[in-house]
Amino acid sequence: MRAENRAAGPRMTQQVAKMSRSSSKPPDPGTRMIQTLAAKVAMLRKQRGLSRRVLSERSGVSPRYLAQLEAGEGNISVLLLQRVAGALDVRIEALLTEQAPLDHDVLRVAALYHQAPEEVQQRVCSMLAPQNPRLLRAGRICLIGLRGAGKSTLGARAGQALGIPFVELNREVEAAADMPLAEVMAFYGEAGYRKLEAEALERVSARHDRMILAVAGGIVAEESTFAHLLERFHTVWIRTSPAEHMQRVRGQGDHRPMQGNPAAMAHLKDLLQARSPLYERAEAQVDTSNRTVGSSLNTLLAAVAKHQFLDIGR
Repeated sequence: MRAENRAAGPRMTQQVAKMSRSSSKPPDPGTRMIQTLAAKVAMLRKQRGLSRRVLSERSGVSPRYLAQLEAGEGNISVLLLQRVAGALDVRIEALLTEQAPLDHDVLRVAALYHQAPEEVQQRVCSMLAPQNPRLLRAGRICLIGLRGAGKSTLGARAGQALGIPFVELNREVEAAADMPLAEVMAFYGEAGYRKLEAEALERVSARHDRMILAVAGGIVAEESTFAHLLERFHTVWIRTSPAEHMQRVRGQGDHRPMQGNPAAMAHLKDLLQARSPLYERAEAQVDTSNRTVGSSLNTLLAAVAKHQFLDIGR
């Protein structure tokens, strides 16, 4: 008998350890949703002072089935769940989320917002932005800085690495005007281009909640457009040395900065110095001076992760 007990001891210990490991596993998403649903129905029923019998009469769902639902044992259909939600005076989605259900005032405000003209919606967002500015920016990231810093190259590669769209604002301007950027500038002039730029920024911010955007270096000089950008986007200043700015622009095939202008470098330095206080308003910076694209990309991705730019509003 003692030998049998000694043999059974290790087996029992192994079974207990196995059960312990099994019980410590986090629930799968389906089980978690059922648990959330069970807790939410029970909580709302008690908050409203309803017995299961009364809730049954209001919803047409049997008391026994409601008891199973609150115990996390019921596999309820969508139609029956809709009836339970109606009897509890909440929207059906409120039963499936761990967040507190929205009250009627909030739902009415949401309905008014959706029915309002776009300009009214923008004013509402601007009024609410100071309460939680990061939430208004959602998962939108904008790369700012002078031409030649690497915004387009890094933006395209970061978008691919993060699985989110990459957009160049000047391409949006060209698409809206149906002509190349050089013709836009020649036809509309600087003021016309800036207006098209501001409209394009509004469109892309309304179209995407998660994206990477590259903008022209001079956008920071347009006060209202830059304010809208800072409101709707997390910003990263992509920077480099004046010498590399010039070298990269020439490497792109544009020799205009150097042609007939021996003071081009001095002008570039003055421009960078003037705009630096505006670029410094960005939430993060990536210096690409004397670095490979891969190294700069890793720094940009690290900044996105550190500041949790893509975690906002999820």
